[in-house]
Amino acid sequence: MLMLTAHTLSMSFNVSRSESHRRSHTSFKDTFMFPLTRRELLRRSGCGFGLLGLAGVLEQADGRSTATAADSATNALAARQPHFPAKAKHIVHLFMNGGPSQVDSFDEKTELAKYHGKPLPASNLRTERPTGAAMKSPFTFRNYGQSGLRVSDLFAKTAQHIDDICVIRSMVAEVPNHEPSLMLMNCGNGRLPRPSFGSWVTYGLGSENQNLPGFIAMCPGGYPIVSTRNWQSAFLPGAFQGTYLDTKQTDVKQLIANIHNGRLSLEEQRRQLDLTQLLNAQHRKEREGDGRLEARIQSFELAFRMQSEAADVFDISREPQHIQEMYGSGQHGRQLLVTRRLIERGVRFIQVWSGAGQPWDNHSGLEATHKQLAGEWDQPIAAFLTDLKQRGLFDETLVLWGGEFGRTPVAELPSLNGRDHNHYGFSCWLAGGGARGGYAHGATDEFGFRAVENPVPVNDLHATMLHLLGFDHERLTYRYAGRDHRLTDVAGRVIGELIA
Repeated sequence: MLMLTAHTLSMSFNVSRSESHRRSHTSFKDTFMFPLTRRELLRRSGCGFGLLGLAGVLEQADGRSTATAADSATNALAARQPHFPAKAKHIVHLFMNGGPSQVDSFDEKTELAKYHGKPLPASNLRTERPTGAAMKSPFTFRNYGQSGLRVSDLFAKTAQHIDDICVIRSMVAEVPNHEPSLMLMNCGNGRLPRPSFGSWVTYGLGSENQNLPGFIAMCPGGYPIVSTRNWQSAFLPGAFQGTYLDTKQTDVKQLIANIHNGRLSLEEQRRQLDLTQLLNAQHRKEREGDGRLEARIQSFELAFRMQSEAADVFDISREPQHIQEMYGSGQHGRQLLVTRRLIERGVRFIQVWSGAGQPWDNHSGLEATHKQLAGEWDQPIAAFLTDLKQRGLFDETLVLWGGEFGRTPVAELPSLNGRDHNHYGFSCWLAGGGARGGYAHGATDEFGFRAVENPVPVNDLHATMLHLLGFDHERLTYRYAGRDHRLTDVAGRVIGELIA
């Protein structure tokens, strides 16, 4: 039987930059017996079969991966080690798409009450649309925890965990527009097509469960603004793209299309898939470096294996009644309960969205809409953090809450009861996974418009989060179009004050 070699893209974080994209190889037996000339043998030896060896990583019944070097060479999602010991193993991104108001949630500004209904004296106030006078927050702020950090009543239950939350009050984005700001927050670049944060994380760490996607994006009711670009893999192999779930659906057969085959048994499907993968492998030999085919081979295997685990992980009726009640019966409670179950099973990156479109984009009716949205999130977030702590998962799970930007301290015309986009200064928070609890980093001006103390660009946030995952953000690279790319592009620094 002829022995050939298979290759995958080597991970740049384990080798020097000059060697970071050298191919790694593992041997296996060629399925087909074709007579080959010496020249043909040499040509094929550098080509390989992509991901045909996926079955080799399925040694554990629960799908957990204990990857060897050979596994990593044949399975893009095999679990891998970071550059240095990590504080976090998983990331959960609670995305409040549309832009929640920082001055109504985690950044109290008493001066707004003083100037309410009057023009602000700030001469550097620049907004996207015509705005009117100052608008005080309709919500009350209170001290919470031993740290005494002040949080509005919108998130009173979440604030019970404030001593374990790191509030960043000086986030800055680049422009006051949803599309580029979403791309910046998710992909590190607001203009060019780049891999998403979740794709970079799964590229670097793989997944601990080979029966589920390593990167999942949950958004009830359809896609958010700019659709699947929020979880794209771009020039990274397709295996690292996020898997979208419409969590408005509660039946697993509707949540995940075609999860059950009503005509063929698992044994019959396995034989069918083996033949398909055999043909794909032969096809792959003639097309070196085609990431689309590698992703197809991977996705076929994953789709087959998901049948055995997806029905269980997404069925929250299996949870005790008191746990279900703790999260609440709303869709965000369901999303976060499913998220905890996914973390338990080793899924690496989970993004949980507020919903389709841009729900927090309240140019009018801000008081009523923010109150409704926060009311839908507050109990589930508090329950999720409590649940992680009770199960010993909090310290290894890094949670990020926030939107793509914030909102202005002045009222927008003509409604005078909403706020415009504001990228000059806004808030987000981190919890768990090595983040510094009970701490507020940075500050905006006295009105909450512009970051004036320790501004935090999005690239710095990403660099810090990658550090908590055990990565040097400058070394987690991928060569494409003649240069090494990274999530933080040519910027980014680790902010040590955010780390416990």
